[in-house]
Amino acid sequence: MIGPLLLPLLFTAVIGSPHHNECRCRPTDKCWPSTKEWTALNKTLNGNLAAVRPAAFVCHAPDYNAEACQVVKDSWSNSVWRSSQAGAIQWENWEAWPERDQSCYVESPEDSVCQQGRISLFSANVQSAKDIQHAVRFAGNHNLRLVIKNSGHDFLGRSAAPESLQILTHSMTDIEMLDNFIPKGGKKSEGTAMRIGAGVQLPEMYVAAAKQGRAIVAGAAHTVGAAGGYIQGGGHSPFGQWKGLASDNALEFEVVVADGSLVTANAYQNRDLFWALRGGGGGTFGVVTRVTIRTFEDVPVVAYNFNMTTAGGDPRFWDVFTEWHSALPSINDGGGSGYYYGFPNLPLSATESVSTIFALLFFTEKTSVAEVDALFQPLASKLRQMGNVQVVNESIAFPSIISTASTLILGGSADSTGRTSMLASRLYSKDLMLTPNGPRRLANAIKSIKWDPGHEFIGHVVAGGAVATNGETIDSAINPAWRRTISHLLFARSWKAAETTPAQQAAIIRNMTDVEIPILRSVEGEDQMGAYLNEANGYEPDFQASFWGRNYPRLYRIKQKWDPEGLFITRKGVGSEDWDDAGLCRRGH
Repeated sequence: MIGPLLLPLLFTAVIGSPHHNECRCRPTDKCWPSTKEWTALNKTLNGNLAAVRPAAFVCHAPDYNAEACQVVKDSWSNSVWRSSQAGAIQWENWEAWPERDQSCYVESPEDSVCQQGRISLFSANVQSAKDIQHAVRFAGNHNLRLVIKNSGHDFLGRSAAPESLQILTHSMTDIEMLDNFIPKGGKKSEGTAMRIGAGVQLPEMYVAAAKQGRAIVAGAAHTVGAAGGYIQGGGHSPFGQWKGLASDNALEFEVVVADGSLVTANAYQNRDLFWALRGGGGGTFGVVTRVTIRTFEDVPVVAYNFNMTTAGGDPRFWDVFTEWHSALPSINDGGGSGYYYGFPNLPLSATESVSTIFALLFFTEKTSVAEVDALFQPLASKLRQMGNVQVVNESIAFPSIISTASTLILGGSADSTGRTSMLASRLYSKDLMLTPNGPRRLANAIKSIKWDPGHEFIGHVVAGGAVATNGETIDSAINPAWRRTISHLLFARSWKAAETTPAQQAAIIRNMTDVEIPILRSVEGEDQMGAYLNEANGYEPDFQASFWGRNYPRLYRIKQKWDPEGLFITRKGVGSEDWDDAGLCRRGH
């Protein structure tokens, strides 16, 4: 249905300054598609084009609907519900357009105006590659701002763009298990593989692989779309030490490029595009319709939980932090990968708090709990010798990756999202942790950041092992720093959406970009290492070097070859420096 909502969308669109060929066509321009043209596209898509309003519009006058609003409120923090809504993404700050003071928060008063923000004006709920081709050609022919959404699980806001046409791939959920995959144009078998549609999310992949006694390299969230930003951005995994990054295991992509063609990219054809799609960033070089990835024989796993706790505010907490990071290389070399969570100030009650780090690491292809426990004993002894440091450990052996994932990683049916979130992150090298004063430098940097009660940092031990050694045989677009990484460390800032003015939001963002990110970078140096582009700051300074290092010039050339008009522009993506922050006008126009 497009008719009933078309008029309100046109009236609520922002009226900007006059546009020209260097800007996208917008609703107030004469070039904007007519109702007849939108209707024709809808017919071509078999009725799957919809005008879109923000998910919370039913909670605001004049469209207030008490019953519908209650459904939205009940579902607001449910990631699976959000992933299926054309008018919602996972983090509500990216649904708003603070630069234009446009928002539609469910928390805002009923009588407040619901504005479109960054939510697309129309959504093509594509069912096939042909549908994607029609939508891409329509956007190209009419010079429209185009955005691709699978689940909206994106910390940089790349699943939304103001005054845009959305391609929603959420319904493309086919999964095919392949016993003997030979890439198109090739002669050599790559062994067992899984071919997934553009809308397949990680839990579905784990389950499909397990039914065949297979395992995959994948992450730890309910609503990450594998074929999109996850694999195209690199894709770290708690099992990465075992078999590398998700992008290392991508064998073939089918992708609709800017001229509407459906092409295959693998090691035998369109090799430059294949190189770029493995780490160059989602939504940048085209719309991936299907991707084929390696699968592996399922194996046992030992999961190990290790907690290190001091009294709240005890300076020894930062000694614990230092010793933990000093121990990471040996633990990682022993097969460990996974996550750790730090709370410099974690309130337990009104009068008591602790400072704590707890880790959950996975040892793939291990069955001996004693063998894993021995890896932690040197660290445990050092911590206990400090005094007043509580050390608790617990381990469990699992028969398979799927049993590990379903029990410890993907429990429940959804994640809790729907809030605001802005990240700051950095990759830190194994060499840093092996340098005598390296872990202490990192501790001093993290200590200097402001930690309010309950705020956490998260460390991802998702490299080393195969992630490092794959760099010797796999040439892909990921930041080369990944091959030297041992920990991907991040923290988030948030705010109450309906109570924080655009100016106050801008101040939070400035503090992250001007103060906190430089602190993270200072540990190894501005020109060293980088940040993981899928879990980084939405305003990352010098993002080209931070996300891709020396690979960026080559990526930019490939971008210009396959998308010379910049149809596929994402926030802080390859080529985005040529456009304004909203991707509506080229810089200087």
